[in-house]
Amino acid sequence: MDETVLRGIVPGVISVLVRRGADFAAAEDAVQEALAETVREHPGGEEPVRDAKGWLITVAWRKFLDATRADSARRTREERVEGQPAPGPVPAADDTLQLYFLCAHPSLTPASAVALTLRAVGGLTTRQIAEAYLVPEATMAQRISRAKRTVAGVRLDRPGDVATVLRVLYLVFNEGYSGEVDLVAEAIRLTRQLAARVDHPEVAGLLALMLLHHARRPARTAPDGSLVPLAEQDRSRWDTGAIAEGVRILQAALARDRLGEYQAQAAIAALHTDARRAEETDWPQIVEWYDELARLTDNPVVRLNRAVAVGEADGPRAGLAALAEVDESVPRHTAVAAHLHERDGDLAKAARLYAEAAHQAPGLAERDHLTRRAARLNARLR
Repeated sequence: MDETVLRGIVPGVISVLVRRGADFAAAEDAVQEALAETVREHPGGEEPVRDAKGWLITVAWRKFLDATRADSARRTREERVEGQPAPGPVPAADDTLQLYFLCAHPSLTPASAVALTLRAVGGLTTRQIAEAYLVPEATMAQRISRAKRTVAGVRLDRPGDVATVLRVLYLVFNEGYSGEVDLVAEAIRLTRQLAARVDHPEVAGLLALMLLHHARRPARTAPDGSLVPLAEQDRSRWDTGAIAEGVRILQAALARDRLGEYQAQAAIAALHTDARRAEETDWPQIVEWYDELARLTDNPVVRLNRAVAVGEADGPRAGLAALAEVDESVPRHTAVAAHLHERDGDLAKAARLYAEAAHQAPGLAERDHLTRRAARLNARLR
């Protein structure tokens, strides 16, 4: 059985176990064990099972019963769940949406909510999540265990907050790729799953945003692994299919006239992908969308990005004036200042700022990119 297919049915399987009497933590553990056993018994898709969900429910329920019997301190619960439910069709009820809400519960930290979502909704193993976040497996296991204890008493039938779920999925998407799991692709998969279950324009907006950003991924790095700025990317390498799908989803969401921050961000991304060349980018309209986004979020990072757009639409001096209204402690403020001073012709100041921004960069690729920018300008000044 395909592992990706199995991960897609994990939320429904957990829901069935919970309805049968398992608590969330025990159900999630049992499903993870069942996944591991299923992949071992059916490697590479051999011996395909006709009803993958039914198979996984059977194996997971057996794992749950085994764990319950083995726990001498829980004799009462063992008696309650001992009887195997009669064979028959799996109930059609789908609690996947409630699992999204549970895993993004406000009582959890963002890091814990992300980890629990990837485990319970995404079906990833603790090792896969740990590798993706570049932390030891034991550390991630502790994080997930604490998260499950935190939400142990939360009932699945309570309404949740879609905005919180979207923030968690956005955090997953922004982690990018590391280890064997592509978190960008995983975030898109989970957001598609959410969009199929809830009719909300911001869910569609986030899915469109992810698709439009992901479409540019092949052109974001050079063969040597170095970053390629948007203006210098080979646009023929962009995924036109993902762009078309993202634009279609965005247009349908905007037509509902319930604008939110993800729709506004997606509109900005769509304007970038609409330009065949960097010089054809509609910067004035992008500034207007940043104005909308700033009204929706009052986020300093939005104002920082708006300063870049203003610099492109109205010239670098106007961009620097807009940047002056942004707190200098905002991440990448120095890099934006360097870019605007370079466009304004002050190469010496730009080189100094690029070097300073390189020291502040959160990642190696970005640091190398900014260092090369500084070196290039310094070479021109000699």
